[in-house]
Amino acid sequence: MLLEIIATHLTDAITAAKSGADRLELSPGMSEEGLTPSYGLIDEVVHAVDIPVNVIIRPHSQSFCYDANDIKTMVKDIHIAKKLGAAGIVIGTLKPNGEIDTEALKHLLEAADGLDVTFHRAFDFARDQSEALHVLSQFPQVRRVLTSGGKQKAPQGVDNLNELLAQAKQTHVTIMAGHGLTLETFAAFIEKTAVREVHFGSGVRVGKAYHQPISRDTIKQIKKIMADV
Repeated sequence: MLLEIIATHLTDAITAAKSGADRLELSPGMSEEGLTPSYGLIDEVVHAVDIPVNVIIRPHSQSFCYDANDIKTMVKDIHIAKKLGAAGIVIGTLKPNGEIDTEALKHLLEAADGLDVTFHRAFDFARDQSEALHVLSQFPQVRRVLTSGGKQKAPQGVDNLNELLAQAKQTHVTIMAGHGLTLETFAAFIEKTAVREVHFGSGVRVGKAYHQPISRDTIKQIKKIMADV
């Protein structure tokens, strides 16, 4: 089982990597659910850790719907993240009606050639998750989908997650569970699902708050639970 941790700054990244994270999502601005990091931050983190760093590409927090100017900005950010050594990107594109915006996605994937691609929790705001997963499975570059199984937190989305996992078995897409996972709920959660990748954010921080530091002990306890699965 793979453990991905959100890092919002350099110290986060170093702490998470040293504590046992398998991959980082570099995503500052978590008060707005994550925004594209500065180029300086990407460069520093990539050179400071020896695990993959996937960079969120999100120019604003207004919505997951992007116009031509947004896409132009995102394409440039992807090119620079790639040049700086990011292992992958984390993106999500929706139409106002809740369908996957495939045209916007195509532009981003073209820029991301060779990078690991995660479709983020914009997926949880899709009109129909089964349909959205089918659409995403048509894009070989989209390696995984981050989801809680809907707008609720992951521990409450187990039934939906299991349905998505069953559907994903027929595709190349990995379902990564995230949003609302904590040390206290984790063991029971993984007993009820067959997820192989999990994503933690505030759940590995002191006081479960993004303005607090990452807890090394919490990550180590999570890794112990994973090892016992």
